[in-house]
Amino acid sequence: MIIGIDLGTTNSLVAVWEGEHARILPNALGNLLTPSVVGLDDQGQLVAGDIARERLNTHPHLTTSLFKRYMGSARETLLGGRAYRAEELSAMLLRSLKADAERALGLAVHAAVISVPAYFSDAQRKATRIAGELAGLKIEKLINEPTAAALAYGLQQRSEATFLVFDLGGGTFDVSILELFEGIMEVRASAGDNFLGGEDFDDRLVEHFIAKVGSADLPDTAQPAMAQRLRREAQRVRHALGQAQDARFTLREQGREWSLELTQSELAEIVRPLLDRLRAPIERALRDARIKVADLDEILLVGGTTRMPLVRKLVAALFGRIPGMLLNPDEVVAQGAAIQAALHARHASLEEVVLTDVCPYTLGIETSVQLGADYQNGHYLPIIERNTVVPVSRSRTVSTLRDNQKVVTLGIYQGESRLVKNNIFLGELEIPVPPRKAGEVTLDVRFTYDNNGLLEAQVHLPINGDTRRLVIENNPGVLAPNEIAQRLAALEALKVHPRDQQINTLLLARMERLYQESLGDGRQYIAGLANHFQQMLDTQDERQIREVRVDITQRLTRFEQEV
Repeated sequence: MIIGIDLGTTNSLVAVWEGEHARILPNALGNLLTPSVVGLDDQGQLVAGDIARERLNTHPHLTTSLFKRYMGSARETLLGGRAYRAEELSAMLLRSLKADAERALGLAVHAAVISVPAYFSDAQRKATRIAGELAGLKIEKLINEPTAAALAYGLQQRSEATFLVFDLGGGTFDVSILELFEGIMEVRASAGDNFLGGEDFDDRLVEHFIAKVGSADLPDTAQPAMAQRLRREAQRVRHALGQAQDARFTLREQGREWSLELTQSELAEIVRPLLDRLRAPIERALRDARIKVADLDEILLVGGTTRMPLVRKLVAALFGRIPGMLLNPDEVVAQGAAIQAALHARHASLEEVVLTDVCPYTLGIETSVQLGADYQNGHYLPIIERNTVVPVSRSRTVSTLRDNQKVVTLGIYQGESRLVKNNIFLGELEIPVPPRKAGEVTLDVRFTYDNNGLLEAQVHLPINGDTRRLVIENNPGVLAPNEIAQRLAALEALKVHPRDQQINTLLLARMERLYQESLGDGRQYIAGLANHFQQMLDTQDERQIREVRVDITQRLTRFEQEV
């Protein structure tokens, strides 16, 4: 038996394919939604879901939530005297969901399809797989959440359509554009923000409440139990303002009461910065898919936070139409995961459905570029660009840089920045090369990326037939606090250079944004302008810098108008 699991930031669900439809399975309490909260009871036993959520207030030292946001990082949470990584906490929740499924089905469950945010990195995806394995599940596939939702919708639709999935959950925001054509569900593009969701809206409400009633007069809001009480009250108020024009935010402690009246219009102002952040991923996905808003047949809302009237109004304004909610936004991802599980099990009723997906991030290598008479390291050469349909294999050819070079070190990265220092390091290959004149030894670098997010890097030397290979499986590291302090100190010790002047910094930032938003030839054009400008900055000649800055600014304006 293969089940489908929506492993959410705020709530999680488990579903199974039965006959002709996906069924959400209830947990031990009879609820379909299981809060993504885990902890230990007073005897050190695992508690999860509603029980654990209740203990967040009373036993904050034994209970935790929102750990999905830290998947793939080295962050640890202390529970009962022991430190747990996010994948271990997720495994606790998955183990509870597995037990609920077995109880509901009366069968043993050994495998699952788990949904993840489309914008999850390779490290976060691997951490999710590890969590499943720790929970005693064989992970047959990770499916992107918007793709799962679209799959569930496609089974209802069963006709040709192009649609955008707007997935705003408790902790993450994803947008995907998909096409359904002759039984094929094809993902055209995905974008998102892994730190934008309903929990952030609650944080804004808490901050507003503290600011208005006066933090000096309140109990210690940093204390875990108090922080959790404020968060729960904020969530209640946010939900209430979805139904009524006003609601009261109230905190009671030791016989005292603090309260604040809030209206829907005030809520809109409080969360406006978050609503504004929803726009950029939508624009990027449309641009990458080369699709105009008018070409979309449907706008689908997914995730509990899309129930907010403010969010629905924003979506309606952005797309000029009322978004669709044919399926329950809380349940549709789990239903899609169950459908994918049935597809994997080759269920007869789903034989005609074919699903394709995309690589959410650009994958590439570090290279050097010539700036004047010198070469500068640390530049990014994309090999597989984001939103390429997977499985995919792409290659680029590079060459040696110095005379009699004996070794080439190939750094492998993931991300959208022009410079590798701003991307995520995945691994490296050291390739011995025969000593020749610079440029005489070429290397064919091939990246292969599969449906499960596994990257293989292969380097072939035509000059002698040698081939080296690396399968990327390690998690990218994170900076320890002492490393962060060292880097900050190093930056502060630098003397002010012309590139640090605000007007120059603004132009560099603009080019960085355009580089990340562009693909292919557009990226090469922006990179060329950025490299030229950096070369001018290094001259420290203010007149030349000013002339080049004006010229590049005009070029960028024309570039943006033509896109």
